[in-house]
Amino acid sequence: MWRTRAAAACVICRSLANSSYGIKRKSPLQNLHLVSRSIHHPCYPSSKFQRPPLRISIQLFSSLNRLPLRKTKLLDVKYGYQSHRNFWLARLASRLLKIRYLVLGSAVGGGYTAKKTYDQWKDMMPDLDEYKWIVPDFIWELDEHIDFEKLIKALPDADDLAKLLPDFDKIGESFTSLKGFFSPGYNLVSEVIGASDLLLLLGSPGETAFRATDQGYDNDKQYKKVSDKEKIDQLQEELLRTQLKYQRMLERLEKENKELRKLVLQRDDKGIHQRKLKKSLIDMYSEVLDILSDYDASYNTQDHLPRVVVVGDQSAGKTSVLEMIAQARIFPRGSGEMMTRSPVKVTLSEGPHHVALFKDSSREFDLTKEEDLAALRNEIEIRMRNSVKEGCTVSTETISLSVKGPGLQRMVLVDLPGVISTVTSGMAPDTKETIFSISKAYMQNPNAIILCIQDGSVDAERSIVTDLVSQMDPQGKRTIFVLTKVDLAEKNVASPSRIQQIIEGKLFPMKALGYFAVVTGKGNSSESIESIKEYEEEFFQNSKLLKTCMLKAHQVTTKNLSLAVSDCFWKMVRESVEQQADAFKATRFNLETEWKNNYPRLRELDRNELFEKAKNEILDEVISLTQVTPKHWEEILQKTLWERVSTHVIENIYLPAAQTMNSGTFNTTVDIKLKQWTDKQLPNKAVEVAWETLQEEFSRFMTEQKGKEHDDIFDKLKQAVKEESIKRHKWNERAEDSLRVIQHNALEDRSISDKQQWDAAIHFMEETLQSRLKDTESVIEDMVGPDWKKRWLYWIGRTKEQNIRNETKNELEKLIKCNEEHAAYLANDEVTTVRKNLEARGITVDPCLIKDTWHQIYRRYFLKTALNHCNLCRRGFYYYQRHFVDSELECNDIVLFWRIQRMLAITANTLRQQLTNTEVRRLEKNVKEVLEDFAEDNEKKVKLLTGKRVQLAEDLKKVREIQEKLEAFIEALHQEK
Repeated sequence: MWRTRAAAACVICRSLANSSYGIKRKSPLQNLHLVSRSIHHPCYPSSKFQRPPLRISIQLFSSLNRLPLRKTKLLDVKYGYQSHRNFWLARLASRLLKIRYLVLGSAVGGGYTAKKTYDQWKDMMPDLDEYKWIVPDFIWELDEHIDFEKLIKALPDADDLAKLLPDFDKIGESFTSLKGFFSPGYNLVSEVIGASDLLLLLGSPGETAFRATDQGYDNDKQYKKVSDKEKIDQLQEELLRTQLKYQRMLERLEKENKELRKLVLQRDDKGIHQRKLKKSLIDMYSEVLDILSDYDASYNTQDHLPRVVVVGDQSAGKTSVLEMIAQARIFPRGSGEMMTRSPVKVTLSEGPHHVALFKDSSREFDLTKEEDLAALRNEIEIRMRNSVKEGCTVSTETISLSVKGPGLQRMVLVDLPGVISTVTSGMAPDTKETIFSISKAYMQNPNAIILCIQDGSVDAERSIVTDLVSQMDPQGKRTIFVLTKVDLAEKNVASPSRIQQIIEGKLFPMKALGYFAVVTGKGNSSESIESIKEYEEEFFQNSKLLKTCMLKAHQVTTKNLSLAVSDCFWKMVRESVEQQADAFKATRFNLETEWKNNYPRLRELDRNELFEKAKNEILDEVISLTQVTPKHWEEILQKTLWERVSTHVIENIYLPAAQTMNSGTFNTTVDIKLKQWTDKQLPNKAVEVAWETLQEEFSRFMTEQKGKEHDDIFDKLKQAVKEESIKRHKWNERAEDSLRVIQHNALEDRSISDKQQWDAAIHFMEETLQSRLKDTESVIEDMVGPDWKKRWLYWIGRTKEQNIRNETKNELEKLIKCNEEHAAYLANDEVTTVRKNLEARGITVDPCLIKDTWHQIYRRYFLKTALNHCNLCRRGFYYYQRHFVDSELECNDIVLFWRIQRMLAITANTLRQQLTNTEVRRLEKNVKEVLEDFAEDNEKKVKLLTGKRVQLAEDLKKVREIQEKLEAFIEALHQEK
């Protein structure tokens, strides 16, 4: 092969020389390297001291190419040198014959040694075929995108390359003196040495062929003395030292980067650089996942976006692995008990400060401070317990947490509750099934990366999670297996090859993309992450598993694990995110079409927007209370208050006072009764009436339909706001005290100033008595049954009891006719007389029935008498002004009703002022507080704002938001590429 290449080189040289004929310039051959000139033209002159040339006409032959060379000058000989012209051909032939065998032997020996060395190095190199997934796909596709043939054609030709080569003449002048000592035959030997050196790739220029062969033999002999085991151990130790060295360098650079980022952020805080920092790529992706976690896929659009799902048996070390990746002890810890009670989504991203924060909170926990770490662990535990419903042990509600820090690999991990085999005391009976269903729900996502955690310190046959993972990912295309507690496994396992079988995937039927072995601590929960990392590095550096090649260097430490998981995560994201965006685009089109068909004239208002609209309407209706006229307030208050107190006035004040014999006793009785009533009951009744009136007016405004603008979707919300606001509202406690004084002063006044007030009092009394008389006659009719007219017209008869009461009524009416000034109560002898009269007619009557009937009969008689008295008092204002002197007419009952009427008017006016000035504003404040509380309570809004229209708008809003955020994420992802 070398001979052929040398021959081709000589042909090129001759062509270059011929092409430059007639041009005064240096031949391209002179620009070649000194070694090339020595190989192709051993007799080419290189010394500037030219001796008298000795020209002979002999054609030379090369031992490499055996092609005739052009005629060249022989080397100059020293003064006095006698050339053996007659025997030159004989000596040259003998030398060529000897050197041919030397060249052949050297080439064979050197080739054998090089092949053996190459095979040994090839056996020591690790097999990287299983890890082609680590290298990005575009590396393997370079030949599809780059046309190498065009690239070769673009390279310069031989002539252009010769112009680009430097002038080595000056460099070769330094070797002239050394060149003079070489004979023609020795130059041929140097030529052979160069060829054998290139074949061996081990020798150095200037050595003889014999020395090259001897050296290969000696190296082979020396290599046999060193065992293969020691050689492998040395290489493994060197590889570990190199890896740890670069890892420390990386950590040092990360620390420097952290300090620089801190300085930049401090300058930004001072206002030196006012710029808005862009949201990181992983934060954008995490926001999409948060929205998807709340989205109910009712339109067959499932969440298939990638995330790293961390599964494992209980106490297998899932949380510890996650903490090592996050570089902080952020999760609550327990000894053998279940600590992870709900899924925890952790978004890892790089940042200048090592902090953590929840999705729904603005508080940042500084992970470099132990106080903040303890507070974070406590907060996570509280959220987990709050998410667990009564009677359950685990929850499906996801807790979203973001962790930022220098050197963190960007990814989204979900820590699931540990898989258990037995339900212990204190757990819900369905705990095992619930954990399995939660794990399957996350793992059935075809783009989810399953991080399967296996405890290395226990028997592999006790593992439950491996069978579960095998069911969800039988081909192992998205599973990464992690063996924890390898330090304990190395001490306890009798056969270390068992660990090798696990890591190589030969012990479990489960398949995986990669297998890793990690150490996450010594079992002490108070250890820091730095100390655990140092312990892990020290363990694997001294571990027999690594030295004996049971484990490979890239399969150990959580640092390598996090790098591999992050690469796999982003590869899965790039492959699937655009497909998910297209799916949500189709869902959005379907939702928009459904909205246009069902609600063409309505805006697409989601639940929050509808709540804001309802909130404004409610506040407008509350403000409408202030627009109610004072007259309307006072009329309602006066009417309602009299309805509430009229029974007490008639039954407890007027009727007892009317039974007295003279006006003085009547007025005294009325004053005493009014004073007692004012002190105890009247102010409280008045405040109750005012509060009820305010409620009724508020309800009227809230429930009043406003024609076409009325939206019944707000009815439940308005009703709930009204009830809660009224429930929270409390009337001013001092109102009763001030009202008592006003009412007492109003009732003390007996002076009627004019005839108009007198007539108004008579009218008020007549209306009251007529209303009472009508009610009394209705009661009597129910007692005795229908009269003869109704019986004849409507064919209605009386019952036996009604006949008895009717007969009793007739006897009592005879009693009143005999004594029109009869007292309000029957005497016992009168009751006996009535009973005996009825028994004489064959009617047996109970005394209680007689008294009950008498009460209604006498009441009717008294009310009719009082109405007749009102007619007589219409002309009594003149006598009233003269204090009824020289007059048999006494109208004290008219004065009583005037006092009551005036008290009602003054009370209504006072209550109206309190309502408009104080209570309406306080009610408005309560309504605003209730609305603010409802705005923060999503469950309340979901309960009060319901219906297909609301749900459709909610789905449409979320799908749009998801699609927009996905498109923004995809755009940022392409920019990062």
